[in-house]
Amino acid sequence: MVHFEPKDGAESRSSESIAPVTYLPGATPGMKRRSPLDDAGWGGASAAAFGALDAARGEPVRGRSLEEQRENAEKLLLQRLRTRSLSVAEARAVLGGTEIGDGDAEEIIQRFSELHYLDERKLADQIMRSHHERKGLGRTAVEAEMRRRRLAHDVMLEKLDELPDDEAARAAELAGKRMQQLDRLDDETADRRLTGYLMRKGYSSQVVRAAVKEAMATRARGGGTSAVRFR
Repeated sequence: MVHFEPKDGAESRSSESIAPVTYLPGATPGMKRRSPLDDAGWGGASAAAFGALDAARGEPVRGRSLEEQRENAEKLLLQRLRTRSLSVAEARAVLGGTEIGDGDAEEIIQRFSELHYLDERKLADQIMRSHHERKGLGRTAVEAEMRRRRLAHDVMLEKLDELPDDEAARAAELAGKRMQQLDRLDDETADRRLTGYLMRKGYSSQVVRAAVKEAMATRARGGGTSAVRFR
């Protein structure tokens, strides 16, 4: 709590005086702000005073018990999990930013895993659905996202093996749809842009080459090429 005390006439004229926080109860223009440490002095400041300052700064409150530290760490992790699923490595990073030690962090991770709050296989399934099924990304892109989320290596390999072996068909379908948007481009430009598009989707160079070749052949059969086209 911020306290105030009256100033004498000399102090009121000092250029170093601090203006009062007038919106607090009891504050008047003739009062200066006083730290909670003033009551006991710096050497004898109470723990409550230090705690008030720490809380005001948004810093960990001094004197917090280990039980309170652990409880706050669990609450923080639960808040993050309400937003999105986390890998074990991501959860460990969240807990690493709290006041608890490594041992307590691992115990929390173990308990959250047993409760299935942390479930890397479920997270891998979510990545496969969002990246492979919905966005049409290839195996390379799916694997890159799993690595970015720092999934366990064995979980990642297990889930990647579950991907259907239909990359060639999916790439060919995407190439056909994309080619419709490239109709006004010359063959060389269309080939280059279609190749880059499929590569960014995470398909292998071999699959991309075959899909682009098929799309270009379909375009040629349709008589959609000309010497001069607009970019």
